[in-house]
Amino acid sequence: MTSYLLLSAAVFAGAFVSGLAGFAFSAVAGAILLHVFQPSEAVPLMMACSVGVQASTLFALRNAMQWKESLFLIGGGLLAVPIAVFLLHNTDTRTLRMGFGALITIYAAYSLFRPSLSHFRTMDRQGRNVLIGFGGGLIGGLTAMPGALPAIWCDMHGMPKNQQRGLVQPFIAAMQISALVLMLSRNELPSKILIDLAISLPSLAAGTMLGVLMFRKINEAAFRRVILVMLFFSGLSLVL
Repeated sequence: MTSYLLLSAAVFAGAFVSGLAGFAFSAVAGAILLHVFQPSEAVPLMMACSVGVQASTLFALRNAMQWKESLFLIGGGLLAVPIAVFLLHNTDTRTLRMGFGALITIYAAYSLFRPSLSHFRTMDRQGRNVLIGFGGGLIGGLTAMPGALPAIWCDMHGMPKNQQRGLVQPFIAAMQISALVLMLSRNELPSKILIDLAISLPSLAAGTMLGVLMFRKINEAAFRRVILVMLFFSGLSLVL
């Protein structure tokens, strides 16, 4: 019973943050779930829950979605997902997770203390977007956090909140779905994932709804602070 209560609490917190910021479900929920379940069980569960959050927010914010612009990110990410899933199940990826966590923690901390950080002018070099998508897909398959790297990329370009959500949200959804489909095709999903998902659904729905409502109310400056704080704690969770 205690583990199920912790599961519901973790999913609600992760869904709220993801509904608000567009990512970081796994950073928030994983802070609890990785102490309750093994990584091979927790990571697919967080991916599945994140897909539920993404589907809900894609519908709620459908007018802001930039499907065409997201294709380059998605294309790069899809190339990386099989590599990430292989590494997750066949190698010790702890050092890589800690290194990536340290990088995004440092970036977020620096940006929070230097809010006047200059931005790149455009994002029209699609080759770079493919590389960012590849990196996001690789990291996402190992940590269930595919949105961290694209979120940093968008912050570096000073994107307004609706544009950032419209670009990153489809990418995250595509990465989580592709990773889950690949795991399912290889029979690598834990046997009790459907039970855990059923228990999580009420908390997932409530957290997502509140998060999206909060996103619509906050201004651009507050949204950027939320993104940087979530990046900071996402990175810290990987390091610790």
